[in-house]
Amino acid sequence: MHISRIERGGALLCSRGRAGALVCASLALVALERSASADELRPFRASYTWVWHGMSVAESKLQLQQKDDTWVYQSRSEPRGIGRVMSERPVQRSVMRITEAGVQPLSYQADDGTSSTKRDANVTFDWSAGHISGVYEDKKVDMSLSPGVQDDLSIQIALMVALLRGHTPERFALLDGNSVRQYRYLREGEQTLQTPIGSIATIVYASQKEGSPRVTRFWCAPARGFIPMKVEQKRKDEVEWTLLIESVQRE
Repeated sequence: MHISRIERGGALLCSRGRAGALVCASLALVALERSASADELRPFRASYTWVWHGMSVAESKLQLQQKDDTWVYQSRSEPRGIGRVMSERPVQRSVMRITEAGVQPLSYQADDGTSSTKRDANVTFDWSAGHISGVYEDKKVDMSLSPGVQDDLSIQIALMVALLRGHTPERFALLDGNSVRQYRYLREGEQTLQTPIGSIATIVYASQKEGSPRVTRFWCAPARGFIPMKVEQKRKDEVEWTLLIESVQRE
């Protein structure tokens, strides 16, 4: 188990990629997805506890900032409890812009905090040239860039932007080394969660990579800009890990 790895598409929050990538005042009823423009996306800070097979192993802190016409999303994770036996201290940073077509990542960097580079990344997205280049987990990246492709962090903001605009995305394409993988999304229902920041009404969305036995679910809070309150990955009937909100502040 590596604290720097989470199932792709379910990395809404802790750190990168596979398990081994992405919230509100109490509501009486869950609000329906509402139409909104991208400028309703607001900077925020959030912290989460990562629970692995029932044990608290890490804390993840995320921050979204707006800088002129771009957005910067950063994630930093620190081990807690039994997780302290691991050496990783993963940090990620994605720079992106938001257009009428959605989120377009411009650059993505990741460092797991160790001397090894096998889980690090430094990738550039050139939308004018339609090209992705760089290094991803010691693999050279040199490929064409198709509309809608996301990195491990920008996919989290792409989901939020789509929901703010009143859409439930059917799928997202995620960069995976020198290739792209498809993730299917589905709106499953509504649930009110009891959290450290109060009783939170959420809408539940499920994500699944094509051909994978794992399903990742997101409990997103409409009144907090669809920031997730909880993220959970299951393999068949077994819960592998859960991310639980501890604090959130929108600016």
